[in-house]
Amino acid sequence: MTSHPFTLAGTRLVALPAGGLYWPDKNLLCVSDLHLGKSERGLRLNTGVLPPYETRDTLDRLEIDLRLTNATTVVCLGDSFDDSMAVSALSSTDKLRITTLQSGRQWIWIEGNHDPGPIDLGGTHLRQFAISPLTFRHIAQPSERGEISGHYHPKAGIRTRSRNLSRPAFLIDSDRVILPAYGTYTGGLRSDNSVLATLMKANAIAVLTGLKTNAIPMPR
Repeated sequence: MTSHPFTLAGTRLVALPAGGLYWPDKNLLCVSDLHLGKSERGLRLNTGVLPPYETRDTLDRLEIDLRLTNATTVVCLGDSFDDSMAVSALSSTDKLRITTLQSGRQWIWIEGNHDPGPIDLGGTHLRQFAISPLTFRHIAQPSERGEISGHYHPKAGIRTRSRNLSRPAFLIDSDRVILPAYGTYTGGLRSDNSVLATLMKANAIAVLTGLKTNAIPMPR
């Protein structure tokens, strides 16, 4: 596994290949936009049928990152569920698995625009979370510095000899990090979108996720 270490506001952070962000000095793992229950919501609202394994797949990857980092604090940066009803629709097996992952850890659910946080699954529920010099919130605020956010599901691409390769990506500059969506089937917004191009500084980089990270100048 190849990760991408970098510094934000004087703080050493590590972008992990699966899309999580690790803060070694605080032993903190941050993930964004899990969108658990996306397939159930699509079936319930008749908006499309997806294979019903995305919750299991997302939790599999989260468990691996927790095992690799042994993090004692977990911050979920909002939109942890695809909507508020998806929480109650979780299987008992998935609920037990989340509870097991929480055991022995400080677990923080940040409020997102899809859900207010799963209030029946333990943990702490906050609009944002700050540990100096960093602030964790769902949606980036243009004037902030030392900010960790998600929401936009950023993607970026590189061109190979045979095709254009687009992957979920961290967007990083000297003020902020926007995390990729961690959940399966979450889609994404390309980094050359005007919203992301405006938020990120001219020298921003994109760190593509996958089997290993790949840092490139942020495509605009």
